[in-house]
Amino acid sequence: MSWNDLKSRLAAESYVASDDLAVALQLALNLGRPLLLEGAAGVGKTEIARALSVAQGTRLIRLQCYEGLDAAQAIYEWNYQRQLLTIRAAAEDGETGKTVEDRIFSRDFLLERPLLAAITQDTPPVLLIDEIDRADEEFEAYLLEILSDFQISIPELGTIRAVSRPIVILTSNGTRDLSDALRRRCLYTYVEYPDRATELAILQARCPEVEARLADQIVGFVQRLRKEELEKVPGIAEMLDFAAALMGLGIADLTQDPAVLQSTLTTLLKTQSDQAHITPEVAGRIAGKAA
Repeated sequence: MSWNDLKSRLAAESYVASDDLAVALQLALNLGRPLLLEGAAGVGKTEIARALSVAQGTRLIRLQCYEGLDAAQAIYEWNYQRQLLTIRAAAEDGETGKTVEDRIFSRDFLLERPLLAAITQDTPPVLLIDEIDRADEEFEAYLLEILSDFQISIPELGTIRAVSRPIVILTSNGTRDLSDALRRRCLYTYVEYPDRATELAILQARCPEVEARLADQIVGFVQRLRKEELEKVPGIAEMLDFAAALMGLGIADLTQDPAVLQSTLTTLLKTQSDQAHITPEVAGRIAGKAA
């Protein structure tokens, strides 16, 4: 399969990928290497993993990263409640010692978290490690063994090696620098906000019922809005919400009702300061230049 074929398969899942992104994904698939996607929030980094899993006909396993994430939440932990119940039941039956210990520290009592689940699938899944920059630097060390050898060491069981190698997508919003060791193990692509033609194609793919003139106005409005001084720049998802709001209200032209246009900005502007900054006059000016 070529990168053009992959791009077409993603498009069939309503994901419009740039040529650079499609090539990077194809290289990651061919080389069996993780792909690190970096870029601002809202540019579609997470969505690419969903679209890729559907296009590949495989499972999506997602690990959402956050500060304080550790191995118990990301890799595995023991089912302590079930272990305790088993110990009590064994004691009532007069069973103790190594036999009970071997039983409670078997795979039957192991709770698989995303990283372990990803390497134990018969069919290679898409493993999405989302917003890796939100996790602590120490957590990256947990990833290195998996991304290097696709195996996990569990003291009570030994080393669990991958049944199949997952397709790994990591995303980062750039809130902190990632380690050189992690970057060396990944292919890398920076995902920009889409240009006007690409964003229009995304809107038409996701909301085909939008009339061509309104679709062009919506994309033009959002693209110009992103150039304003905002705390939270609206992403692609917000653009799609904006389009849905306008259609729901029966708006066919952004300039026809300034009051209604202003009310729909709640789909695009997510902080009080941004809503205060984009006054009806500013919104009207942007709408007038959007087409």
